[in-house]
Amino acid sequence: MGRLFGTDGVRGVAGRDLTARLAMDLSVAAARVLGEAGAFAGHRPVAVVGRDPRASGEFLEAAVVAGLAGAGVDVLLLGVLPTPAVAYLTRALEADLGVMLSASHNPAPDNGIKFFDRSGYKLADEIEDRIEAQLGADWQGPTGADVGRVRDAHGAVEQYVAHLLSTLPASLDGLRVVVDCANGAASSIAPEALRRAGAEVTAIGNAPDGLNINAGCGSTHLEALRAAVIAQGADAGIAHDGDADRCLAVTASGEVVDGDQIMAILATELREAGRLAGDTVVATVMSNLGFKIAMREAGIGVVETAVGDRYVLEAMKAGGYTLGGEQSGHVIMLEHATTGDGLLTGLHLLATMARRERSLEELAKVMHRLPQVLVNVRGVDKTKVGASPELAEAVTEAEKELGDGGRVLIRPSGTEPMVRVMVEAPTQEQAQRVADRLAEVVRTAL
Repeated sequence: MGRLFGTDGVRGVAGRDLTARLAMDLSVAAARVLGEAGAFAGHRPVAVVGRDPRASGEFLEAAVVAGLAGAGVDVLLLGVLPTPAVAYLTRALEADLGVMLSASHNPAPDNGIKFFDRSGYKLADEIEDRIEAQLGADWQGPTGADVGRVRDAHGAVEQYVAHLLSTLPASLDGLRVVVDCANGAASSIAPEALRRAGAEVTAIGNAPDGLNINAGCGSTHLEALRAAVIAQGADAGIAHDGDADRCLAVTASGEVVDGDQIMAILATELREAGRLAGDTVVATVMSNLGFKIAMREAGIGVVETAVGDRYVLEAMKAGGYTLGGEQSGHVIMLEHATTGDGLLTGLHLLATMARRERSLEELAKVMHRLPQVLVNVRGVDKTKVGASPELAEAVTEAEKELGDGGRVLIRPSGTEPMVRVMVEAPTQEQAQRVADRLAEVVRTAL
């Protein structure tokens, strides 16, 4: 059996992989491990709990709250709100633990549990391992006055929005924006934050029913946003995923601006303002080669990490850097947030447009994106990626063909049962051809 915790918490199909029993046991184990580590020393522990609008979030929230309260932890219910809001409010409300129920960009049947420490950071790997080791262990819970109490955290959403707005370097007055909320956690809060920042806002994907999260909308399905931006004559479009820790964008003409381009825009803006620590940005191995070339030409260093925002954050903290992220739109602005925050990213991207008085299309020209093809191969044993001589030989041949003008990356997904094949090349046709060839080797060799 593999490790229960992935790169972004515990995920699975709710009710089958992620059951109410497992959610409760994880919460109990987290409370016990943190208590034994001294996190609750000298005071009554408090946890904040939030969720996205998936139908399964309702029963999982109940299970998590039962586990925490049964372990003697007081619980503040945040309700439906973005993952980065839970991270921020864990610290702002001086809670000892934050819990978010979401499977981010995954479809509605999936769900997940993410834990944050009292500083708003995701728990370290070793703490997650200790929590996993405690699952199902015998223990004696508190009784009487020592059990946890549960109440709503009134005003928490307003506190988070006020924080977002306080970080902006410029008003969004005069900008016409379409925001796609993915029928997720940002459905109310994203349009509200944009309007209060001064933008004229049209919201789509903002009618969650518990089952339509990420369904044909949001950052993984940009077609609806592109059409709406063009139809509305908007200056830009912003797309979030189900828990709003991601942000992608669309120009007035409908061109997609991905996470690499957003990071390039923000990096150059921060460097110009003297606020890009170390004149360096942190990115993953999935970032486009064009991003690295653009940063080099701008005099900005790039630190490369494994895929996963937790690894980006580790490198940022270790090097004292303030900006990092992923091509998927998971951008971390460490001056203002402890995790990727799609609302924060979108607001600052638009503020850059407003301050420079330039279109998003103009700003995005800071980098030339090389054609990139990503093929997800399901139904294979992803643990064998590094052990197949056939695959290694195929990769070597592909790299010889591409030379310095492209690259190959094959890796197991950290959140889903699949292997990802990524190829960059001078042309889209070559990238597709090489990626398809490698994907077929993955299917037969693994």
